[in-house]
Amino acid sequence: MPSTHQTIVVNAPINEVWNKLSDFHDLSFAPDVITDLEKVGSVDGHNAGAKRILNHAFYETLIEADSNMHMLKYSIDDGPSPISKDEISNYIGTVKMSSNGDGTLVEWDSTWDASEENAVEFCHGIYVALLNGLSNSFKH
Repeated sequence: MPSTHQTIVVNAPINEVWNKLSDFHDLSFAPDVITDLEKVGSVDGHNAGAKRILNHAFYETLIEADSNMHMLKYSIDDGPSPISKDEISNYIGTVKMSSNGDGTLVEWDSTWDASEENAVEFCHGIYVALLNGLSNSFKH
């Protein structure tokens, strides 16, 4: 089972980081990575079942949002190669936060089923860029 694991320490308290990351329909902290986010359906971005399309290509569904554990879990339902539904299945991404001194440790993990490892580098690069965008959004 291919997977990725990325981490960053954000120089902000956990509640501030959670407030920025907890809305599945808002990735405005990373405008260089996410140039378009389309909300799909009527489920609010803080609730399981919320759907979005990122950059006209990535179809995702929020599976779980736990404000007590500061954790989001979502699926990628389809996307461009190498993560299209024809190439991978059971894609689950998990974003977890924990206090780290005066900052917040953010961990972004993903796993999926595939016969090849083609998507590992592709996904890793996107998540590193998203985490850097998140961290930079707290710099003044």
